Amino acid sequence: MSLTEEIQKLKKEKDAVILAHYYVPGEVQDIADYVGDSFYLSKIATELEHKVIVFAGVEFMGESAKILNPQKRVFMPDATADCPMAHMVDVKRIQEVREQYPDAAVVCYINSTAETKTYSDVCVTSSNAVKIVKNLPNHDIFFIPDQHLGSYVAEQVPEKHMILNDGYCPRHHVITAEQVKDAKAAHPDALFLAHPECPKEVLDIADYIGSTSGIIQYAAEQDAKEYIIGTVEGVFHELKKRCPGKQFYTVKQDQICVNMMKVTLEKVKKCLEEECNEVFISEELRRKAMAPLTRMLEMAK
Repeated sequence: MSLTEEIQKLKKEKDAVILAHYYVPGEVQDIADYVGDSFYLSKIATELEHKVIVFAGVEFMGESAKILNPQKRVFMPDATADCPMAHMVDVKRIQEVREQYPDAAVVCYINSTAETKTYSDVCVTSSNAVKIVKNLPNHDIFFIPDQHLGSYVAEQVPEKHMILNDGYCPRHHVITAEQVKDAKAAHPDALFLAHPECPKEVLDIADYIGSTSGIIQYAAEQDAKEYIIGTVEGVFHELKKRCPGKQFYTVKQDQICVNMMKVTLEKVKKCLEEECNEVFISEELRRKAMAPLTRMLEMAK
């Protein structure tokens, strides 16, 4: 029996469903029941009837799935797969902003810890951040933790006063405009598609800016045959499936999320077989973190 067949057998035995983010290895995406960006997977998690969720992603994703599904068991293939940006928030800074701007809404990118979510008014993803911020009644917005997504949202919603945090995604933060220009020189016919976690100087020269799912959809709909992709290379797996005959290039060589790459088929099998790396969240923490996630799902409809 192959590894894939063993996983399928275990899924049936455990009444489990596998959710995978676009950034995990392609072979893991292939055995998942649902593959998508963080917003899609958060939404899907609330609609499933399975007793067990295996989340092929990083820690904050498993936490979000557990917060939204307290009655289900949630497992992570690798308990050490984490998102550095999720921890780049200072609670004292949140308190300072609330004191300085009593009307401020704390808008929390879903790429954050469960504890950070408890200090927030609403969560957002790169897919729905602009829509939600635009529809908030508050004028002052403290956007955490990602400075680049916050800056991008501020440009799209100029009527709001956006206060930015110092956080960033280590993979997107290091992409530079110079590197993009070099990639364009090497592939002059290619369109440049960028994730809004990239710095402003990079977004300013993009042909399209969007979430991972947005990038995939845009590439699938365009007539162009070549694309330079300004996000984590894991998305290439879905791009190549959806866009046969098209060519995709990275901006630089190491556009890999080392944490997402920790998720392997062997670890998926092990967490199903041994029921290890289960996600546990106290009821008090879950209840507090649930409010901004629920508000996100409602406002993003």
